[in-house]
Amino acid sequence: MDFEKPYPTPTPTSEPFWSALRDERVLLQKCQACGSWNFYPRSHCSHCLSPELEWLEVSGTGTLYTYTIAHQPTAPHFADEVPQILCMVTLDEGVRLTSTLVNVEPNQIRVNMLLKPYFDHINESTTLLRFEPADA
Repeated sequence: MDFEKPYPTPTPTSEPFWSALRDERVLLQKCQACGSWNFYPRSHCSHCLSPELEWLEVSGTGTLYTYTIAHQPTAPHFADEVPQILCMVTLDEGVRLTSTLVNVEPNQIRVNMLLKPYFDHINESTTLLRFEPADA
């Protein structure tokens, strides 16, 4: 049985993030009141609750915080992606996000390894932010 994969549905709050990914750019929100970076996209700062969030382009580079290799599908929709390297990345700005690693052999993965963004163009309207080794 084939399952259709679930993809993100941008909201008015998150649309700038998803739109930038389609253009192979990474945008994060920075609070103009307290200077904190925020991720996931939101309407108010997660540190001071100010609504003064500005979208700024960042490099998307960071380090691998942790990872796991899923040898069984995490859901039936992802059976074609096994093994899947699930990861948490700390971007240079300090925010952490979850994603997947690509273009790396499992025995080459190291916590704290430098990563760069990999823009996975799924279709015309959806680009996912994945990560690969910075030296790839």
